[in-house]
Amino acid sequence: MFPAPRARLPFRALGRSYVLGRSTWVVGILNCTPDSFSDGGRHAEGEAAVRRLAEIVEEGADLCDIGGESTRPGALPVSVEEEWSRLAPVLEAARRLAVPIPLSIDTTKGEVARRALHEGVAVINDVSALRFDPTLGDLAASSGAGIILMHSRGEPRTMQDAPFYQDVAGEVARELERSLAEARRRGVADEQILLDPGIGFAKSAEHNWELLRRLPELTQLGRPLLVGASRKRFLGAVLDLPPEERLEASLSAHAAAVLAGASLVRAHDVRATVRAVRVADALRGSAA
Repeated sequence: MFPAPRARLPFRALGRSYVLGRSTWVVGILNCTPDSFSDGGRHAEGEAAVRRLAEIVEEGADLCDIGGESTRPGALPVSVEEEWSRLAPVLEAARRLAVPIPLSIDTTKGEVARRALHEGVAVINDVSALRFDPTLGDLAASSGAGIILMHSRGEPRTMQDAPFYQDVAGEVARELERSLAEARRRGVADEQILLDPGIGFAKSAEHNWELLRRLPELTQLGRPLLVGASRKRFLGAVLDLPPEERLEASLSAHAAAVLAGASLVRAHDVRATVRAVRVADALRGSAA
């Protein structure tokens, strides 16, 4: 069936309730890191990051995902204090300015997430899906924060060292299902959980294309799907272009993901992505 069916599902974060699936949410990316693959640390300084946050809101994002530790292939981990020093000025400013959209914190560390929630962040985005620090599940359960469970294998430093799958969509679905079960075991309600197949994380270009083609299979997990293909290497390989010239490729991939059943897309280029997914939503019509 084209477009693929997309259920309307409840999502709850820090006491606020939403229905996902009616129109696609665009999650704006704010990297407060000096070594991001896509923007080369342009928003690593506090003032630059706050300006970009305001732009993301103005450009129409539904959620802003803020990260203080790079998860690009080959990235080395940083300490809690180093990660927090990058995030604190932005989160403090966001709270002071009463930013009108919810924020998520892109971290795998329970202590960083705890501090971020204290600053008003509503969603935890865990690229390890509770593999690195399962206490993130406890924190989501006790606070009522939303949580994004993203599929990956290994760690950023090594995850692209010859990734192997016999059935990438089937294996990603099973591994996400295990993470979903672990979150439930720790007391997280289904309505708090979003799932991300982890495009570009421990996957070859062929794996990424296969996942996008078979995305409707992952909707069977019963939670809204978030897809983040923005500026990633597998798109650049098609066109032989660097990250900063992958806008059209990113828009195409995200529109395809929406038609395949994704409820959220995570993007660097917010304004253009909002326009692209609105067209994809119009094409979906009543195929909710």
